[in-house]
Formats: sequence, structure tokens, C-alpha cells
Amino acid sequence: MSDVRHVLVLPDRDAAEEAAEAFGERFGLDEEPQLVRDALAGEDDAEDAQWLVVVADPEDRLDPVALDEFAGEWDGWREEP
Repeated sequence: MSDVRHVLVLPDRDAAEEAAEAFGERFGLDEEPQLVRDALAGEDDAEDAQWLVVVADPEDRLDPVALDEFAGEWDGWREEP
């Protein structure tokens, strides 16, 4: 087992919550993704924040291309490790 984590960057909280909910249905993981607010440098306003969906993938079985496409459905992207 490895400690692989995938990070999807999404434009707002609503998109992140929807993506996290859909993630389990689409990819069938047991562990629910973690949501993290990522404030942009120098910004205090919640409107100026990206949201991260962090997904543990201990068996390293998730396809990066499929994750890229999934994040794109919410105008987001997958961060390269």
C-alpha cells in the first residue's frame, strides 16, 4: 500500500461539494474525499478561494486522465503531484 493522494482544484465551495459527493459514485472509493479551502495569496475574502478535493488512493488505482476529466466537469483540474 502507498500513501497516494490526488488533489482536485475547484473554483468554489459548491463545485467542490458536488464533486466530492459524485466522486464516490463515479469511482467507488470507500473513503470520502476531504474538502479544503485554499485561500489565494493575499486574499481574505471567501469568494477569492479555491477549494480542494483531496482523495486518498492507497492502492494507486485511480486513472489520472479520468480524474482530469472528472475535475473538468466542474471547471477544475487535477494538481500534478
